[in-house]
Amino acid sequence: MKHIVSHIVIIVFAFISLNTHAQKDSFKGYRIEGDTIVFSFDSRDYSKFTQEYTGKAHDFEDLDIENVVVSGQFNLWSRDNWKMKQVDTFKYELRKSIHDFTDEFSWEFKFVINNSYWAEPSKKDLNITKAIKDGHKLIGIYNLKMYTAIPSDNGNACFKLHGYGDAKKVIVAGSFNKWNEDLFKMNKVEDGWELTLKIKPGVYEYRFIVDGKWMEDPNNIHKVRNEFYEYNSLIDIKEYTAFKLRGYTNAKKVILAGTFNNWNEHDCVMQKMDYGWKYVLPLSGGKHHYKFIVDGKWILDPNNSVKEYANDGHINSVCMVK
Repeated sequence: MKHIVSHIVIIVFAFISLNTHAQKDSFKGYRIEGDTIVFSFDSRDYSKFTQEYTGKAHDFEDLDIENVVVSGQFNLWSRDNWKMKQVDTFKYELRKSIHDFTDEFSWEFKFVINNSYWAEPSKKDLNITKAIKDGHKLIGIYNLKMYTAIPSDNGNACFKLHGYGDAKKVIVAGSFNKWNEDLFKMNKVEDGWELTLKIKPGVYEYRFIVDGKWMEDPNNIHKVRNEFYEYNSLIDIKEYTAFKLRGYTNAKKVILAGTFNNWNEHDCVMQKMDYGWKYVLPLSGGKHHYKFIVDGKWILDPNNSVKEYANDGHINSVCMVK
């Protein structure tokens, strides 16, 4: 994949305001704020709850709420570990770092009331999926689902398809939403279609669906062949990452080198600061090895305890971008 990553569209992970009309607040149960996942429960958004042991459904208004817990695949469906904080009469919230979530970041979850009653989302909610027990889908029971991407006017990836003014519906689907064919409906604009998403750093494949017909992005030359002998377009979401070396203020020159620049000994000349040295650059999601070169001498990052052996046997400092 390395040869692909170096030749794809780069969108830096910087949240800027874009003049679009994205599907605002369309996902139930959570939102993304920078590198924080905010779980949000509003009792007014639910009409039914299911009793844990009997499975019997009741009207939500009949339940006196004492506490609310976030329960999902990310915490082994615990009913008491991720307790939410009440923020007003109806709302509860829980904030978690995005770094608490690993792998593809596509998780199912629900809210548990009083540690034993499950709040049931509606089948009309956009980010739902059928609940499964013992390998079988439960009739009329749904879980909420959290995705790598979420529609947001302040997102970091703006997808555009020019033309197709006669189309009735255009969808963008990709590896960031499990190729869901309904989730991300694009908005019709003057010169075509547009949708802004907030996506965590990483390399993703995507396609457009125009009135049911799949197509690659005609304005993106970066693509990869898929299993249908067609092409998926590629996008690389990057995040600005600051590398700091504290001390060494008497050094004349400090260089940052790593896997992100093929260990180039000249490109990334660090800026001298009061505390030492600094360099900021956009990085793709994933693991990056690096070292500092202080007046020609290679050193590990003394303030980073995370280190790994490289294939050549040398030890490098490690930076993770998620």
